[in-house]
Amino acid sequence: MARTPVTWYMATPADGIIELSRQAGTPVSLADRVGQVIDHPKPCALKWFDESGFSYFRMVKRVGEVLEDTSIWPVTWPVRLWVVEPLGETGNWSQHHYPYRLLAHRIRVVEETDPWPALGVRGREVLDVIQQQIPQRATEWAADWDADPDGMRERRRTWHRSGTRDICSGERARSTATAISRARRESAAQQWAENLAGDTAEHALDGADISRDAFYYACARAADLATATQHEARLDPYVLDALRGVRLDSVAVGA
Repeated sequence: MARTPVTWYMATPADGIIELSRQAGTPVSLADRVGQVIDHPKPCALKWFDESGFSYFRMVKRVGEVLEDTSIWPVTWPVRLWVVEPLGETGNWSQHHYPYRLLAHRIRVVEETDPWPALGVRGREVLDVIQQQIPQRATEWAADWDADPDGMRERRRTWHRSGTRDICSGERARSTATAISRARRESAAQQWAENLAGDTAEHALDGADISRDAFYYACARAADLATATQHEARLDPYVLDALRGVRLDSVAVGA
């Protein structure tokens, strides 16, 4: 039986330059080399160790991990997603721990593709929630907190530690989502989406007359909502409703 061809991915900031290469002083632009072969400007001699900040090209076959270890900071959107072909000798830090990753000193830039899969199989939906819902929701969450700080603080503490018959605890929900991301090779996607969601909430609240606790509460709610959206097809309502904060928004907590 013929093997299914493997698709390898790399991610860059919006300008198409590999961020690690930029930081190493040897910028490599994938945007300028579509269809071409690129040799690493300073390949490591001892394969496959980092002899500098940029010793080899790093690519993944699980697109939900493509944003791992890119050094793109701060977290921003959009990024650019590239399909590449490794050429020549390839390697890996550990086939056991990183079976989805490949290292090479030569690549061909096959094409640029839609960036949303970098945020997981539901990347489109995650982006929609972040861009279209979170700005308004963040304002509402912050207002809820400041309307009753003591009550919300107790509410959140209960949500975090204790589940009900219909909804699990926030702590368990987050742990479950993290485990699912790891199993589905979308850990980087989840982390990136959570950061994007938190940053969007932060920008929405910029200059607002709110308390510091309300600000942090809104950002945390934004991250949890993005995670719930990422795993909507994988988790049941028992977990999803905890991530969505149903008990935090309801009047009768624990009812």
